[in-house]
Amino acid sequence: MKKTLNINIGNTIVHIEEDAYETLTIYLNEVKFHFAKSADNFEIVTDIENRIAEMFSDLLQSQQKQVIDISDVRTVTARMGSVKDFEGEEAEEQGFHAEGYDYSGVKKLYRDTDQAVIAGVCSGLAHYLDMEDRWIRLIAILTVLLGGSGVLAYIVLWIMIPKAETKSEKMAMRGEEANLRGFANSYLQPFVTKSRGFIAEAFDLLGKFVNGTGRVVFKTIAIFIIVIGSFGLIALLTSVVAFLGIWDSEVTHMFPFSMVNEEYLSVLTLGAFLTTAIPLLALVLFTVRVAFSNRPVNKTFSLVLLIFWLTGVGITIFHVAKISSEFKENAEFSQLSEVKPFAEYTLQIDRTRFFTKEDSLQYHIDPSNYKGRKILSASYEDFNMPTSVSLSVEKSDNGRVSITQNFSSKGLTFEDALTNAQNIQYTFLQRDSALSFSPTIHLKKNANWRDQEVDMVLRVPVGTKLRTNRELSRYLSLYNYWECEHDENSEFIEFIMTEEGLKCQRERAEEESQR
Repeated sequence: MKKTLNINIGNTIVHIEEDAYETLTIYLNEVKFHFAKSADNFEIVTDIENRIAEMFSDLLQSQQKQVIDISDVRTVTARMGSVKDFEGEEAEEQGFHAEGYDYSGVKKLYRDTDQAVIAGVCSGLAHYLDMEDRWIRLIAILTVLLGGSGVLAYIVLWIMIPKAETKSEKMAMRGEEANLRGFANSYLQPFVTKSRGFIAEAFDLLGKFVNGTGRVVFKTIAIFIIVIGSFGLIALLTSVVAFLGIWDSEVTHMFPFSMVNEEYLSVLTLGAFLTTAIPLLALVLFTVRVAFSNRPVNKTFSLVLLIFWLTGVGITIFHVAKISSEFKENAEFSQLSEVKPFAEYTLQIDRTRFFTKEDSLQYHIDPSNYKGRKILSASYEDFNMPTSVSLSVEKSDNGRVSITQNFSSKGLTFEDALTNAQNIQYTFLQRDSALSFSPTIHLKKNANWRDQEVDMVLRVPVGTKLRTNRELSRYLSLYNYWECEHDENSEFIEFIMTEEGLKCQRERAEEESQR
């Protein structure tokens, strides 16, 4: 049994027999002595040791053993070559080939990040195919222009092809043998070239005509960006000034403006303007500089823009956070109303609004002259709150017909949430057997939207029939409205209350016929 040692070579722990270690030490000392006068001696020797460690690991794995012996060291040093192999110009290059290994200079596909424009895919393919990388890049440009498939192909290759990180991987990428001569040559003649711009190389290959056309197209696009950006800035500024100028109590009813507290309006509008306008201005200035001028933008001016933009972002985030905090707590209250009894009811959506006391305060009109009048139109009707009305129908336990309106809202505190819920205006009317429901809620003067909702529960006795119009279906919860539809031309769908709950009139009739 030979004595074994644990050594660290190339940051890898290797178990090696003592005589093999002595042979390896002699070999490495010769290598270090030979490259001692080289400016890159440390890097060369380190790369050689890393390569030897890789070869040792491959040998142990392929032969399924744990210890390196003298034969393994001789095999590896033979593949690496000795110092004498390249001391003279006429020295013959030594080669070695064994099963499971290929050190004959065959190229392997890696991404060349040293010459990368994006991720090194094109330059890596150029090495593998023995072509100039500019031709591969030209092909890539054409595939992008002729349908865009090149983008997907590039991303797939980027993911699949590994990056050449170690010296031996970069040598394998170029088809160089990973031996002493290869490592020495890689430092004596480093494989580094200056990578040109992606677009510039493509236009050079396409010729002077295409290059000139490209400049025209680029400037045309730049002019388009400048014009659109300038009009955007003017429109943004005009909109802000006009918005602040026409702001009054009526605008508070428009969603999403109804979310903003009136005291936050001016400063939040300023913050939003700075946040959006400054990047647009920066884009216009950058486009002008790149396309038409080589003069850089004044650093002081750039710094001022950055400060204003950060200020706008800070203002916007601060006030958005304050408004969001007013949705923290939830509160609700209920209101029970008796409904006149009928054997059959018609449920429908009614968009009619009647003039109220709150409307008189909002429009500064004497309520005595307009009490009970209908509001035919309102300028903010197209900006109503999100759908926040729901209706469900349940069986009455006491034989009476009633409707419970549950008003809920959110707020900073429970008290605020309850106040917000009390600010809800909702219209429910009974005209004989017709029950009319408003499709939306309205808020009292100066009230902000805080997720106010109205959930109504209509309770009717068993045997009561209900006719609902189609528009009500989006508000009628817990029922599959369309399963009850038997006539597409009919405006109403009929239900009936049973002991089991609300059912389609047709379904009820079918059950009775089967008995």
